[in-house]
Amino acid sequence: MKNQKKVGISLRVENIEKYNEKRDAISQDWIKFCNFAELMPILIPNNLKNTKEFLESLNLDMLIFSGGDNIGDNIERDKTEKNMMEFAIKNKIPSLGVCRGMQVINKFFDGSIEEEENLIHVRNLHDVTLVNNKIISLIKKNTLKVNSFHNNIITNSNLGKDIEPFAITEHDKTVEGFFHKTLPIVGLMWHPERDSSYENQIIVKNIFSKKLFWNK
Repeated sequence: MKNQKKVGISLRVENIEKYNEKRDAISQDWIKFCNFAELMPILIPNNLKNTKEFLESLNLDMLIFSGGDNIGDNIERDKTEKNMMEFAIKNKIPSLGVCRGMQVINKFFDGSIEEEENLIHVRNLHDVTLVNNKIISLIKKNTLKVNSFHNNIITNSNLGKDIEPFAITEHDKTVEGFFHKTLPIVGLMWHPERDSSYENQIIVKNIFSKKLFWNK
């Protein structure tokens, strides 16, 4: 526990009609994944008075922008994650965006999101092709079978500034994984917390060291 890396994780917002209240929430899968990967999860609330000041006090090793909901569904979450991204960039904190979190990263760097007309990415396992030699060398394979729960997609034509893909869906060539060219920021459209595979652990752990894509 003493030597575990501290990971700040953003939370989704749920409207609980029964009690007429909003609640910050996160899947227990993230906590299980952190336990499995020997990471210490620290949850980031959405209604803090000063998110950046809160983050400063935590001495975090990494930030995770979690999935769930669409951008624009809840202004509090959008604002919190924008503050998290600005804090990560200023302090060069390794960051991972998952599903919605990957979309947040892409939009932050002036990219855009498309809505898929069919449901081919919803609740489907599918193959992705790895197109970056460093990650291929790291996990010793050039394809992965990943889970998929999203209806929003990112293509090569709507990637944000200085964003480079490393994983492409085989069936429709959409971007399933990317990294920033100069900052330690990675996006995954699949959910590593729902599949504690060796490959997912390797990807997450190597973001800490900033060696996944950025060592020249």
